[in-house]
Amino acid sequence: MAERMKVEIGLGIGQVVPVKLTEKELADLRKEVQKGEGWHELNTDEGTVTINLATVVFIRATDSSHTIGFSG
Repeated sequence: MAERMKVEIGLGIGQVVPVKLTEKELADLRKEVQKGEGWHELNTDEGTVTINLATVVFIRATDSSHTIGFSG
């Protein structure tokens, strides 16, 4: 099974939707957002999330590396 990373999808209404996606799912979402129209379904561990692509203002992905304490 492909590893999932934390992704935040920012919507124009000020809401942020946190999900966990694989790299392929993230790439597919970015392609669809570039089109800027219609709806896109994401199958997450928590269930299915359907996003109106015209409302997406940002996508933030974080790597899965976990650290404890301060890095510097």
